[in-house]
Amino acid sequence: MTSQVSSPAEQADSAEQPGFSPPSAGEEPSRLAGQRGPTANGSTKEVRRLDRVIIRFAGDSGDGMQLTGDRFTSETASFGNDLSTLPNFPAEIRAPAGTLPGVSSFQLHFADHDILTPGDAPNVLVAMNPAALKANLADVPRGAEIIVNTDEFTKRPMAKVGYQTNPLEDGSLDAYNVHPVPLTTLTIEALKEFGLSRKEAERSKNMFALGLLSWMYHRPTENTEAFLRKKFARKPEIAEANVAAFRAGWNFGETTEDFAVSYEVAPANSAFPAGTYRNISGNLALSYGLIAAARQADLPLYLGSYPITPASDILHELSRHKNFGVRTFQAEDEIAGIGAALGAAFGGALAVTTTSGPGVALKSETIGLAVSLELPLLVVDIQRGGPSTGLPTKTEQADLLQAMYGRNGEAPVPIVAPKTPADCFDAALDAARIALTYRTPVFLLSDGYLANGSEPWRIPETDELPDLRVQFATGPNHTLADGTEVFWPYKRDPETLARPWAVPGTPGLEHRIGGIEKQDGTGNISYDPANHDFMVRTRQAKVDGIAVPELAVDDPGGQADTLVLGWGSTYGPITAAVRRVRREGGHIAQAHLRHLNPFPANLGQVLGRYRRVVVPEMNLGQLATLLRALPRSLNGTGGTPTLTDIRSHTQVSGMPFKAEQLATVLKEAIDD
Repeated sequence: MTSQVSSPAEQADSAEQPGFSPPSAGEEPSRLAGQRGPTANGSTKEVRRLDRVIIRFAGDSGDGMQLTGDRFTSETASFGNDLSTLPNFPAEIRAPAGTLPGVSSFQLHFADHDILTPGDAPNVLVAMNPAALKANLADVPRGAEIIVNTDEFTKRPMAKVGYQTNPLEDGSLDAYNVHPVPLTTLTIEALKEFGLSRKEAERSKNMFALGLLSWMYHRPTENTEAFLRKKFARKPEIAEANVAAFRAGWNFGETTEDFAVSYEVAPANSAFPAGTYRNISGNLALSYGLIAAARQADLPLYLGSYPITPASDILHELSRHKNFGVRTFQAEDEIAGIGAALGAAFGGALAVTTTSGPGVALKSETIGLAVSLELPLLVVDIQRGGPSTGLPTKTEQADLLQAMYGRNGEAPVPIVAPKTPADCFDAALDAARIALTYRTPVFLLSDGYLANGSEPWRIPETDELPDLRVQFATGPNHTLADGTEVFWPYKRDPETLARPWAVPGTPGLEHRIGGIEKQDGTGNISYDPANHDFMVRTRQAKVDGIAVPELAVDDPGGQADTLVLGWGSTYGPITAAVRRVRREGGHIAQAHLRHLNPFPANLGQVLGRYRRVVVPEMNLGQLATLLRALPRSLNGTGGTPTLTDIRSHTQVSGMPFKAEQLATVLKEAIDD
């Protein structure tokens, strides 16, 4: 049921991004910024300042678009811009060359101010072949710049995607600012001295394109050159060829008359609080969060996992950190992965299993066992399009109801959802806090958009991290009627209802464990109806009583009668849309849920304050369904269902919402 496909990290190694501190006002941001160089005829090129730019690199899945975008992103992060990215690639490791299904793209939005999304539409499209142009042109606004690799616009590649005439010559692109560049020819010419075959030289055309875009937007170059030399350290001639192609692209932009203007986007000085920053993807932030949680809990970290897109990067990353007491086990299947993790939890580790939606289905029985055993276990679900194998490399939020109810019997599990790539770090710590404090499995619901997307992340100081240390059981905790002291594995903490955590091998703490219902207190097998009723209600009460922060509402002036409520990765598009509505004079409130089980205690009160609530989701309305089922008792006004108008706005295209699209929906709701 799982699909082994190629993620961006699998397609191209990523370099470690060094930390950077946001430049202070007046500080020289880069050696390239503001430079003016002579063109071939001795003129000086114009430099224009922009506040933001959206660039999309697109080509075949073998053209290195993910690597190109990753390198441009890394240089943009080190420069100090705020940024957000959207990698988009086929599920196949190598899709058919030159076809529409085989197009891979990478979109980057960077700015001199705080931004929240990868952008609705690219200002610049780099199209490496006809398929890339045709697959992406509909997203490109009129007047945008299109850089086209003219070498690929021959009869056969164009016919393969349905072009009857050459779009570069038939006037169909007159609404755009088209830059025809023979990228392949120029790359081969630049690499003549290296003695490479034509095929080998062609592979560097993505570096030529990266060099050209680096010149256009004054990106630093040193780190990319260092990255290439490190990446191809075992093949120095290939490393130097890629560096030469990169420099040739930069020089081409500097000297050609077709590019008469370059652009500056200043660092986002005001967008970042003081601190040291780095560019980080959601999966990497989540991995670091798990390591930090284990260190703060003073426990070894154990990952039992089976490779599945888009979660595999977490397994890859954690396997690199044995020095932090991390143990990773790549199991033969999903069931073995979670079984090993649950065994590690029994043994006293901070246990994690990572997967996507199809894997959650396979793990469901063992998750139910973890509920019954009442052991801390983190189940990380990086959601993707479904059902079944579905869309392995596309994003979706359709596992919420599976996480909430996808087990036999009454088996409640807390659910935590990060909202941005950087927030995956904090969400991992929060999920670990709940699992360790309340002795329960916890779902951590990320998705493909967060997992592969990236943004600047402020590296926290260690004293900012929560104390997650736990007390293991060390001796008897119950006295029998005859005065004998014994250990009861299901005697509960009166505040958290958590049972004691006894590490196997501790003298005197031997106890029965298994999936059959336990007797309250003793943990002995019990088929008593009254005991089963009590244990089911107690496990539910434990989850219901988990301490989570109240839901914060952003409602400037308190004049709004419409609330937009989201969860997970919809945060960026929703917030961007809310900003647009408010700039146009609309009154709208916004709130975002991190905790989906249990809900914040004030959720009912918040919903009751607004005449209507709009809930955008990348599913068919799963959170909206849960909200409509909320008892009015959450609002303290009795037991009737909430009467708030819950309006679901859904999308299941495998792509994140666009801010303009949501802004239109919100304006219509306000005016209704």
